[in-house]
Amino acid sequence: MTEARPSEYYAEEKKMLAGENYFGNDPNLSQLRKEARHKVKALAETRDDPERFSESIRNLLGTVVDDQVIIESPVYFDYGKNTHVGKCFYMNAMCTILDCARVDIGDYVLFGPNVQVYTAEHPIDPATRLEGLESARPIKIGNNVWVGGNATILAGVTIGDGVTIAAGSVVTKDVPDNVVVAGVPARIVKHL
Repeated sequence: MTEARPSEYYAEEKKMLAGENYFGNDPNLSQLRKEARHKVKALAETRDDPERFSESIRNLLGTVVDDQVIIESPVYFDYGKNTHVGKCFYMNAMCTILDCARVDIGDYVLFGPNVQVYTAEHPIDPATRLEGLESARPIKIGNNVWVGGNATILAGVTIGDGVTIAAGSVVTKDVPDNVVVAGVPARIVKHL
């Protein structure tokens, strides 16, 4: 039986999801990250059993549209439950999703190996950073997107439909539909 907790226990999580400054070392948030690590472990352990593997994915993520989702191990999620995926999502090995804010991934999206999705942000001011505060902004990835290996998508970014993100790119700004972006920072190199 789950122990009843006062509403204050969830205060930092509510701030985090609302895009406000929050304390990342909060006991509730620490417990939720621990639970996510256990779910990621279960995911790796069930990879060769399709029925249990699909169940493990559904247990980890906030929303899963179909059973055609594949997540290769090893992977890392801060929370898992704040990540929502569409149809036929494929995530190669070594990917990281810091889902302190909501991450929406559309249908038919492919992640190469070592893709990094970071909703988390830390203060630029060193004194504020020492206080232990952080914040997060959501990320949205459209349909039919290919994110090449070692690409990084930063907090607050929206990626349109039909986009290709070249390997090694760092996406710092919104990306419109049907383009190829590449570089650090990522820039449009081709319209499709």
